[in-house]
Amino acid sequence: MIWLVRHAQPLVAPGVCYGALDVPADVDATQQTARGLAQRLPPGVRVQTSPLQRCQQLAQALQVLRPDVSFHTEVRLAEMNFGTWEGRRWDALSPEALDAWTNDFWRHRVGGGESVADVMGRVAEVWEVAMVASLTNVPQVWLTHAGVIRAARLIASGQREVRTAADWPAAAPGYGQCWRYQMPSVWLEDAS
Repeated sequence: MIWLVRHAQPLVAPGVCYGALDVPADVDATQQTARGLAQRLPPGVRVQTSPLQRCQQLAQALQVLRPDVSFHTEVRLAEMNFGTWEGRRWDALSPEALDAWTNDFWRHRVGGGESVADVMGRVAEVWEVAMVASLTNVPQVWLTHAGVIRAARLIASGQREVRTAADWPAAAPGYGQCWRYQMPSVWLEDAS
């Protein structure tokens, strides 16, 4: 089983683009998420975490509560890099810039950062390793971001390419929530 956990509420103003922007998460919400996970995770689980501090905070809080768990930072679990859009308000971006992305959703490097193809490619690499590791029956946890979780869900369903913005999934776990994936292809959505 793979647990895909979204970090707690980030400390960033609503409406601001923050993919690779390294913003912290709310400390109390992070502690609450860590306590919930610590109680539910099975023994011997392996945790991989995004390098961004909102996920690292959760990993550190969880490690205090569960010293039996092994932790590893996985750079490919970082959120999409929106380049020059990072830290800017979404409503301040020009319609032309947004249209350029939606017109070439798969390959356009948003704000000069990453494309959806880039994100899907790196998440697919980690997913393939996770699938092989799942054969050992060692549960895995990803402490990551909504975009990565959406990409993983597409990849798990066999979809490796997303040509239009309309095909990108809107659903994602809320802050501090997780989705669990159980082979062969069962998704369980948890409230906490």
